[in-house]
Amino acid sequence: MDIAKNFKHIPVLAKEVPDILVRDPSGIYVDGTFGRGGHSRLILEKLSPKGKLYAFDRDEAAVKAAEEISDPRFRIIYAPFAEMKEKLIELGITSVNGILLDIGVSSPQIDDAERGFSFRFDGPLDMRMDTSTGMTAAEWINRAAAEEITSVLELYGEEKFSSRIAAAICERRTKEPFTTTKALADLIASVVPRNKKDRDQHPATRSFQGIRIFINDELGQLRQALNAAGSLLQPEGILEVISFHSLEDRIVKHFFDMCANPDKGIDPRLPLRAEQLPQPLFSKGKKVVPTKEELEINPRARSSILRFASRTGTPWKGLELT
Repeated sequence: MDIAKNFKHIPVLAKEVPDILVRDPSGIYVDGTFGRGGHSRLILEKLSPKGKLYAFDRDEAAVKAAEEISDPRFRIIYAPFAEMKEKLIELGITSVNGILLDIGVSSPQIDDAERGFSFRFDGPLDMRMDTSTGMTAAEWINRAAAEEITSVLELYGEEKFSSRIAAAICERRTKEPFTTTKALADLIASVVPRNKKDRDQHPATRSFQGIRIFINDELGQLRQALNAAGSLLQPEGILEVISFHSLEDRIVKHFFDMCANPDKGIDPRLPLRAEQLPQPLFSKGKKVVPTKEELEINPRARSSILRFASRTGTPWKGLELT
């Protein structure tokens, strides 16, 4: 039976992800972001009747969509992937054979105006991945100090006009609070010039990215998830991470580099024997990008980068990621 039949969502790197991840068809695997289940379905096709797949998502709509999968090998868990270790331990699972982390916002979230992720649609200025908790983008925008808004837009949106945007936001909200995506996007467009290198890019693109990352603590969640993955994976277990912009990919690349080269930074003049040096936690990370053929079918895959590596047998002690 083709369990992906009639499923319209196109997951990025659809062939590469399951082929790299599943080495033992009877093993236990984790899909850190279910989304609409594109990768989960492909992973299930690779598993034997004894295999298991645990998917996580902090979006209630995604969890509801997972109910469509009536497969005894599959289980959805309503939680962010940063909590995967604790949630799996509650189920009696202390090690797994492979973990996939697909970072960032999903296509269904972007395309749903009610979620407030996109300036392309007018909707409530929300941006929360988990709408049951936390403050909305509107609540933050309407009360944050100009300095904080500037910092968020600059750090997470890499927006060079961050202070100008922050000043305009603070002035505008004294007259009328922000409640919709259109109001914020229009305000930003009125004070930020078009990108000369990419005239099609909306002036609010970077700001919306920065606010969304901040509201959902996406980079903090990623750092926690990488450490959780390191402690859960069995020797030779695979960790795959798909990122869509430089902030995420920088963290992932740094993580794999630290894990493969734990002796980096140690003075080579120190009289240490090889067995005294810290041992690698992961093999050397590898990188995969979409093919030209995939980009023709799925343009949204254009900025995706897959990095992966296999776990060694070195005990996990945790890493401090920046």
